[in-house]
Amino acid sequence: MTALTELLHFDRQTQALGQVSGRLGWDQETMMPSGSSAQRGEEMAALEGVLHARRSDPRVGDWLAACDGQAFDRVTQAQLREIKTAYERAVKVPGDLAEAIASTTSMAQGKWAAARAEDDFAAFAPVLQEVLALKREEGQALAAGGDVYDAMLADYEPGTTASELDQMFGALRPGLVALRGEILEKPPAKSLQGFFDETVQLQIASELAQCFGYDLNCGRIDKAVHPFSSGSGQDVRITTRTDPSDPFNCFYSTIHEVGHGCYEQNVDPEYTLTAIGQGASMGVHESQSRIYENQLGRSRAFTEFLFAKMRAGFGDFGIESADEFYKAVNSVRNGFIRTEADEVQYNLHVLLRFDLERAMIAGDLQVQDLQSAWNDRFAADFGYEVPRASQGCLQDVHWSVGLFGYFPTYSLGNVYAGCLFERMTALNPDLDDQLRVGDLSKATAWLKESLQRHGALNLPRETITQACGAVPSEAPLLAYLQDKFSDLYDLSL
Repeated sequence: MTALTELLHFDRQTQALGQVSGRLGWDQETMMPSGSSAQRGEEMAALEGVLHARRSDPRVGDWLAACDGQAFDRVTQAQLREIKTAYERAVKVPGDLAEAIASTTSMAQGKWAAARAEDDFAAFAPVLQEVLALKREEGQALAAGGDVYDAMLADYEPGTTASELDQMFGALRPGLVALRGEILEKPPAKSLQGFFDETVQLQIASELAQCFGYDLNCGRIDKAVHPFSSGSGQDVRITTRTDPSDPFNCFYSTIHEVGHGCYEQNVDPEYTLTAIGQGASMGVHESQSRIYENQLGRSRAFTEFLFAKMRAGFGDFGIESADEFYKAVNSVRNGFIRTEADEVQYNLHVLLRFDLERAMIAGDLQVQDLQSAWNDRFAADFGYEVPRASQGCLQDVHWSVGLFGYFPTYSLGNVYAGCLFERMTALNPDLDDQLRVGDLSKATAWLKESLQRHGALNLPRETITQACGAVPSEAPLLAYLQDKFSDLYDLSL
């Protein structure tokens, strides 16, 4: 028991330092002065060096060996599983490489933001090449002779391989393409008209966040170029963005990040600052943000509630009825930005990135050719040309910060959300009556009890299977999309 006590105490301190590192990243995206990026890079590299040294400390291996074979309760076993996974990963990656990745990605993030603002991929390409080289080196160390991309994917979705995702996404794609084609032959939905005061947008966003259960006593909402969430336990922060011509960008970015934030806030407090005190994986995490944003937030019932709130906040904005508003919220039309894509086309954006990043990691696609490869693939998938880099390969922050293997978890999260929503509606047939008056309490309570409170107690697919009572598949998501959009657009599918 001494080995276990020492190990868990040591890991708690490591988890706390990890939260500090995450807070530095949050500050960099929201409040840090623009001239501070070089120093911040050095600070984050120093902290990453400390974290890497702790995660690869030989004493962790000794403590784990002393605990091996002993009978522990389920929670302790899960903590040991996660600590062992992190330790085995850390000892494969040299400390100087971990520091170099932290320093380079911190610098690259600033260069990405500047290049995006100037629509200048050429200005970003050299530092992206540096990031890619470092991450490929890390992936090779982690793979130990195995598939490099699978080793990267394991950081975000343990237990899943690229070949499994290929099969699942391959089953998704034909139905999505067919549905998209049917919809785009129909007249477009009516659009919002007018100017939408950004202060009012943020006020409504705050009300929506609380409506979905986000606790502002242990969180906050700030603005960022690319919305994200950060933290766990008693300090979980989210960001959003505003556009005076498009309040949906603000509202649904907020609801999306609230899904992430509520997951972290609702993990059992007993797990705080432990190895299981956060979400089970990025795919499971994304299932929460997507079910909050889409199946709940974009439902016919909830948009009735939001329509009334927007009329009160903005007056007349060119939409006369709740039915027109529902169609506007769920409008399917041509666009370039993944985060603004409708439910039908969103996964096509993700699959593009999944294929391109796998090609870069494999060495089949060079960084200098990324923009043209992106533009060619986009034209093939969507049928029109990308006009500028900020609407193409510079739109996402992920590659600048080294998140190779992350993108497929977005579509996996959509698949998981489809499974969860199928189960939720079966257990709560009066859900629409609740959503129509802005009451999310039963829906979010079920998610908290069935999934969120468990944190990383179980492996990702076990987490979803236990919540849904069935092994996850793409079928519920496809059925949901076909039913919803066939009704919206009067399709014959």
